[in-house]
Amino acid sequence: MPKLAAFPKAYMQALCKEGTMTVSEWIDLAADLDVDGLEWYAGFLEMEDESNWPKFREQVEATGKVIPMMCCSPDFTHPDASFREFEIEKQKRWIDMTHVLGGSYCRVLSGQRRPELSVNEGVALAAASIEACLPYAEERNVTLILENHYKDDFWEYPEFAQKMDVFCLLVDAIQHPNFGVNYDPSNTYLAGEDPLELLQRVSHRVLTMHASDRYLIDGTIEDLRREEDGSAGYAKRLRHGEIGQGLNDYDAIFDELRGKGFNGWISIEDGVDGIDQLKRSVTFLRKKIAEHWG
Repeated sequence: MPKLAAFPKAYMQALCKEGTMTVSEWIDLAADLDVDGLEWYAGFLEMEDESNWPKFREQVEATGKVIPMMCCSPDFTHPDASFREFEIEKQKRWIDMTHVLGGSYCRVLSGQRRPELSVNEGVALAAASIEACLPYAEERNVTLILENHYKDDFWEYPEFAQKMDVFCLLVDAIQHPNFGVNYDPSNTYLAGEDPLELLQRVSHRVLTMHASDRYLIDGTIEDLRREEDGSAGYAKRLRHGEIGQGLNDYDAIFDELRGKGFNGWISIEDGVDGIDQLKRSVTFLRKKIAEHWG
């Protein structure tokens, strides 16, 4: 049966920029959540100090949870080879971080959708960079997971592989036992596309999942698609919300995943309105997992 993890979506500014919340405070806050693990983020301010890594693992495991997944954002589509090499070295440090924390999965991305790049060029650059990291990950029993992402907070351009056709090209270009997909249904809406169509194309490669939900403030999905193809900013028509109350069809998603033998981690990347909302999302997902896998 899949296991549940939680991500501190509501507290990212406090943990990563403002320093008004400590990682230990997040661990304590999450201790009462009915989840099996905490998805980590490489950009927590306190992660700069490597001596904190084993300490945080001990703190999480003392609450009966583990750290299964690492969220980080390499940029592998820059035309400058020295820039890409620097990103590869950053990714290797994040792999080390994942390993020390006891995790099994570390995210990778393609990189920014720079206007000068053709699809073939971008896929080739991203695939070569990810493949350069895979032996390092394999040595540490870490699997790299490519997410159908939208855009890192600090990037100028959206994700190169945001569109499903490009994402599938990149996934197909990398055949390695320590590589797979982290599926996020909500990000597909930001590409103006259908999350179930994407899932059906990659479900045989899905190893982990981000559970979130989006809802339309006004208008329709067609309106969203017409507005710069759903890719400019976190579309104003869409908002994060409680899981089970938004656009995603979790019955259809879980049917597809179970049919492909999925038994991995599902990390909740919602709860933007606080811990009570996150608890309701946990309850919803526990119920759905029991229905489909129980």
